[in-house]
Amino acid sequence: MLRTVLLGFLLAAPLWAQTKNLEIQPGGGWVDTGIDLVAGDSVTITATGQMQFSNATAPNGPEGLGRAYLDLLRVMQLNDAGRGAADDRVGSSDAVRPFLVGPQFAGRVPIAGRLFLAVNQSAFDSATGFYQVTIARTAGKPAAQAQFAIQVPVFPQSLMDEIPTRVNDANGNLGDRVNFILIGSLDQVQAALKAAGWVAVDRTDKASILNAVLDSLSKESYVTMPMSELLLFGRAQDFGYAQADPLRVVASRHHFRLWKTPYTLGGQTVWAGAGMHDIGFARDDRNNGITHKIDSNSDNERDYIRDSLVNTGLVAKTDYIAPSNPVMKAATATGSDYTSDGRTLLVYFPAQAKQHE
Repeated sequence: MLRTVLLGFLLAAPLWAQTKNLEIQPGGGWVDTGIDLVAGDSVTITATGQMQFSNATAPNGPEGLGRAYLDLLRVMQLNDAGRGAADDRVGSSDAVRPFLVGPQFAGRVPIAGRLFLAVNQSAFDSATGFYQVTIARTAGKPAAQAQFAIQVPVFPQSLMDEIPTRVNDANGNLGDRVNFILIGSLDQVQAALKAAGWVAVDRTDKASILNAVLDSLSKESYVTMPMSELLLFGRAQDFGYAQADPLRVVASRHHFRLWKTPYTLGGQTVWAGAGMHDIGFARDDRNNGITHKIDSNSDNERDYIRDSLVNTGLVAKTDYIAPSNPVMKAATATGSDYTSDGRTLLVYFPAQAKQHE
């Protein structure tokens, strides 16, 4: 059971400075620190203490235990960090990417939100001990929050209607809906996706890409498994990206395909994307083979992509637009039904003087 004990809170501190001391114990997920951060704030977090996992040969500090093979089987808050490490995140959305605190973390906050702390562990781990954590927040300057005043061009309906509403496979079978559009340079898009924890995935034109997955228990190997080729503008995706679902291992991953369109807006490149959330396995109607089972509400993945990018602090604005012929109900190329409200997500990155695609 995770118990949070307030040890000290300097109420007399000025509004631009705040210090808080907490004690966190293993076993209870994310702990609400009670601290609300604003984009541009500076935060320093230090952690001291020890924990002893029941199946570990030695105790560990806030840096966590060394990564081991069995960690591939554990579903932890931060899958790249050692078991028992101190982690933090800003906000409670499932799309928020946690960060390693370890003995000390210092950085500038990219977005506004409540600060949470956690001990990095699976639901099946048992440990004793605690960490004493000190959080020091310094408010950012108003200039650091100027991103909220960024103006972006209106996305014309005529341009929206130039972009195909669905992708197709090599045989011409219509599939996933084009459910989001990015407006920005290649460098901006790739930097934001990396910051949001999206991993680049190779593509393949092979009919079956799941055989290796079924033999694998590694979350990392599933995330990076090749993604089948689908077509938009008559060509396969330029990029494929994926994330492992934080609650499942082999059967689940967030993923999308991305195409560079022949269009620009306000001097920025326009990218079209089609995203779906794998939640298991199903039968492929084309060949009776094995394929992915998807979340039938495709808007969930669209909005997950939005939240993951917004949480990086690198996005200027998001909006929605519906094509003149919106797709409300359809099926993937493999025969899985999905629904949508028909709207397409728009994600704007700050305008740049030059593009380098």
